[in-house]
Amino acid sequence: MTGARILGGMNALTPSKTRLTTPFGFSATTGEVLAGLDLGGRRALVTGATSGLGAETARALAGAGAEVVLGVRDADAGRRAADAIRESTGNARVTANRLDLADLGSVRDFAAGWDGPLHMLVNNAGIMAPPELTRTPQGRELQFAVNFLGHFALTTALHRALARAGGARVVSLSSNAHLYAPVVFDDLDFRFRPYQPLGAYGESKTADVLLAVEATRRWAGDGILANAVNPGAIATNLQRHTGGLRTPPERRKTAAQGAATPVLLAASPLLEGVGGRYFEHGEEAALLDEAPPLFGGGVAPFALDPGNAERLWDTALALL
Repeated sequence: MTGARILGGMNALTPSKTRLTTPFGFSATTGEVLAGLDLGGRRALVTGATSGLGAETARALAGAGAEVVLGVRDADAGRRAADAIRESTGNARVTANRLDLADLGSVRDFAAGWDGPLHMLVNNAGIMAPPELTRTPQGRELQFAVNFLGHFALTTALHRALARAGGARVVSLSSNAHLYAPVVFDDLDFRFRPYQPLGAYGESKTADVLLAVEATRRWAGDGILANAVNPGAIATNLQRHTGGLRTPPERRKTAAQGAATPVLLAASPLLEGVGGRYFEHGEEAALLDEAPPLFGGGVAPFALDPGNAERLWDTALALL
């Protein structure tokens, strides 16, 4: 872990004028990020962990000795995923519990059943670009409901467990799709705008960044820090509504590479004391003043804006 370059102030509530970097770049894997780390005695919750990035994130954390809970919508698939992780890592402390992020009652039940501290919460589960406008029974647009609001409800309901950890980390999975879609507060559920599948996805991913910003502002004093991450382009079930991954081959990653930055944020000592930021490819993303070319990187100012973050938090509380 030597050679890390921590640039700028480390205060979680003070924006840095220079970006934070680490030795881990585009091609780094979870194995490289966690090499030599012992996560014994620490507990992690990974949502959407039956396949893809979630499964790899859970496997990597379990392989480093953490107790890992998989939050899964499909209980049978969750049990199979937990069995596979236990077998591949030799870590018996891997379990799966049902969690449907589109159902706020399911989220409440899951959180009510949690006992003890929570050191690492990885809000990984998501849905991308369903072709038709779909709303939950509570009337929320489905992507906003699953990708953001369900995770918001889960994160806030687990606040006490995170505070008990004495230094917890929350990781919100975002996407470069956020660059093209700020949160439209006056029409979150597409009741007045024409529904655009990828636009709605981008809004939900912007909301995930804002969750990390505001959670850090409110909870840093409780020892809880949150960051957001663009894991990159990985072929997973996420693209089932889009006809598969469209990113050029040279910009794609394996699951082990895609989960590297989420795992870095969740567990690495290099990120001690860091919160309220957006990362990609092992480093803090560049702040942009306009949208980049397609498949470009960076973070939009509206996704890190503290006023937007506070407004979204209060809006989400009202929706719950």
